[in-house]
Amino acid sequence: MILKGKLYLIPVGLGEGGEYVIPEYVKSIAADLTVFIVEYPKSARHYLKSIGYKNSFDEVKMITINKHSDINDIQSSLMSALNGTDIGLLSDAGCPSIADPGAWVVDMAHEQQIDVVPLVGPSSILLALMGSGMNGQNFAFMGYLPIKEGERKKVIKEAEQKSLQQTQIFIETPYRNDGLLKDLIQNCNKQTKLCIATNLTLPNEYIQTKTIEDWRKTSISLKNKPCVFLLGKTLEKVSGKYK
Repeated sequence: MILKGKLYLIPVGLGEGGEYVIPEYVKSIAADLTVFIVEYPKSARHYLKSIGYKNSFDEVKMITINKHSDINDIQSSLMSALNGTDIGLLSDAGCPSIADPGAWVVDMAHEQQIDVVPLVGPSSILLALMGSGMNGQNFAFMGYLPIKEGERKKVIKEAEQKSLQQTQIFIETPYRNDGLLKDLIQNCNKQTKLCIATNLTLPNEYIQTKTIEDWRKTSISLKNKPCVFLLGKTLEKVSGKYK
């Protein structure tokens, strides 16, 4: 009987130069793998080199899984594990399976009774929440907001209402960031708290939580920067204490 290989979920840095936050044990595990499931082979090779991967890529198998893949692609991507070889799953940035098509691979691995091993690494969503000062015990990640103006306005107002009890976290395609910020400023109440977190773990990292009223007075360009947006309440001070 052939022992099945494992599926290692390998975190990726959040931008050029961000690989310094990747733990050494993750680099060590990646160094021993020769089969990878990736979104983009070119960027995967670049990242692996940046964390000290020494194997020749001529001898490495890279299987591409993205939003266009179908169930047969996903099933075939796990054949190496079924035949006893460990596989590494890489996101394009951050942690696999979080706002990432790798979740399909993980789901299929569980169905095939392949051991799934998540490894520690940077998640922009959690890092933004940590740095926001907002409710970290009750939060929701909404992904991308609708593009159409009417739908987006409705979702923003709903998210603002929910944010009174539950931090609302969302992202946008980088070139649309400034448009989203404009919509938030126009459609949220002035006392609502908004956190913007961009370029997390990078030298030009930026995290700020302000009221919508204060954001209206702030000049900032977010175009083409990876951003996380959070709506929510920060802790209230009562008689010198937080509640």
